Amino acid sequence: MSHHLVEVNELRYTYPDGTQALAGVDFRITHGEAVAIVGANGAGKSTLLQHLNGYLWPSSGQVRVGDYALTKQNLQDARRSVGMVFQDPDDQLFMPTVREDVAFGPLNLGLSEEDALQRVTTALRQVGALHLQDRPPHRLSSGEKRAVAIATVLAMSPDVLVLDEPSTGLDPKSRRQLIDWLAGYRHTKIIASHDLDLVLDLCQRTIVLSAGKVLADGPTREVFQDQKLLEQSRLERPLRLQGCPVCSLASS
Repeated sequence: MSHHLVEVNELRYTYPDGTQALAGVDFRITHGEAVAIVGANGAGKSTLLQHLNGYLWPSSGQVRVGDYALTKQNLQDARRSVGMVFQDPDDQLFMPTVREDVAFGPLNLGLSEEDALQRVTTALRQVGALHLQDRPPHRLSSGEKRAVAIATVLAMSPDVLVLDEPSTGLDPKSRRQLIDWLAGYRHTKIIASHDLDLVLDLCQRTIVLSAGKVLADGPTREVFQDQKLLEQSRLERPLRLQGCPVCSLASS
């Protein structure tokens, strides 16, 4: 079995206040896939992602990463395999400089300072942010923070990259740079996003969540062409698939 595999079986999660966020989610993602998780607010997207490397633990059901079920005993191994980029980069950036932030994970893996700094250089160069290494994170723009947050995960050399709403707060240029970079990233990607045009650019497969359940799982274009499904899940077609309203008026 590939160590890049992520699988969830009958995953259920209820918050302490009694809110059921996941109600029996099943899917299997294999090496090299780029998969989107979409749905309206409250569908369970972020809750689901936080189960993939043990930030939350299921009420019932199971998460598998590669050859093993995720448990508290193998949590560190799972987090090395599945790298999570949170919706808010400030949740991941807490050191005085960018270099120290990106080095934090490798140093905690037990790497030497020399090896950790080599990973810092490689990760920052991958996301086009090497020039930021001496800057304090709180002085960065939203796009720069996003790039550095991704670098902190890449420095851990994960097999699977998980991103929660990666385009939130980005200006158009930063968003396009992010899409171009992610398009070139060849490992497994799992992306939760309201930005369905970004999903259309990056993900060949889309899983639709609604009320904590999988409503659909299939090729992205087929999912986004299913108007009944989109209405049921409170989504709209990506702008690119909606057609030109001016042209539609001209032809009517």
